[in-house]
Amino acid sequence: MPITLEQLAQVAGVSVSTASRALGKSNHAVNAETRKRILTLAEQLGYRPNLMARGLKTERTYTIGLILDSILSPFSPHIIHGIQDHLKEFNYFSIVINTDSNPEVESHAVYDLISRSIDGIIFVESWMPDAHPILDVENKPYVFVHRLFGRIPHNSVCVDEQHGARLVVEHLIALEHHRIAFINGLPGWYASEQRLLGYRETLAAHEIPFDSEIVLEGDWGVQDGYRAAEQFLQLSERPTAIFAANDLMALGAMYAIQDAGLGVPDDIAVVGYDDRDIASFARPTLTTVRMPCYEMGQAAAKLVLNMLDTSRASGGASADDFLQTQEPIKIPGELIVRESSDRTKRHWVQPRSHNMLMHLMNRRRP
Repeated sequence: MPITLEQLAQVAGVSVSTASRALGKSNHAVNAETRKRILTLAEQLGYRPNLMARGLKTERTYTIGLILDSILSPFSPHIIHGIQDHLKEFNYFSIVINTDSNPEVESHAVYDLISRSIDGIIFVESWMPDAHPILDVENKPYVFVHRLFGRIPHNSVCVDEQHGARLVVEHLIALEHHRIAFINGLPGWYASEQRLLGYRETLAAHEIPFDSEIVLEGDWGVQDGYRAAEQFLQLSERPTAIFAANDLMALGAMYAIQDAGLGVPDDIAVVGYDDRDIASFARPTLTTVRMPCYEMGQAAAKLVLNMLDTSRASGGASADDFLQTQEPIKIPGELIVRESSDRTKRHWVQPRSHNMLMHLMNRRRP
């Protein structure tokens, strides 16, 4: 039989309320040594909280719904990992629903989760233009994390895309590149708009004129990067560096450069964005900006739990009242410098063609 909270408190030699505060990470002061002793005993004795009894007392189910745009996204698993790790610290459980990018399925998922009395919802890479109105009616906290399309609402966690673009352009300028081409994603995508803005702002800060001739749009795929780089190579004054708004387009750009008999980065440097797994085994390995997916997941989980605590402390006030004071949380990425921009890191023999790899890697995501 599992040990009860009362039994744990008795073994630890503390009151039930002290044991509860130590286990629940309460804001009320608990001596650090006492907390550590209670947590150690709980682990040794196999204590598990009675969530049903706890829920009856607090009017919570200790369950958060996660609605995913697509479980096949390269970013969602890492975001979910961050969410679940943070929720686990506070004895919260999650229900995950995959919508396969179908707005109707996403709408039904909201109703399904509310019918199960979840405490809040986190939308991962949602396409919904606005939060479902039933969430406000039911007084359910909700958070958007890594929203792909449209505006970024207050209750959201996203990448600081401008910061990431600035890191790339500053890096290339430091390597004495002043004609830096940009392959952007589709218009209307948050990532496209913000990465272009960061690119332009950094050029302006260094008094480098913006040249629309070396800015093209792609559909996030390898072939789009290849075609864009081919156009750049045909210019009378070709760029000395290419910044692609995601890793797949950056790979396509590298393949086009190499197929033209040129070297990366000897003739043209290339930098991507996302730091997918393929970036580290491409040849040359790809300089890119790491997407802070795990950190975004943790921040989203922390935000939704804070909203629950704020609503409870205010006597059940609408979570929307709390949201109105919150600006979007922007998590900065990290520049990972590899061989495609820095020739001092090179330790490989450059291949001539990557047509088969192009076919295998042509998946469209930012």
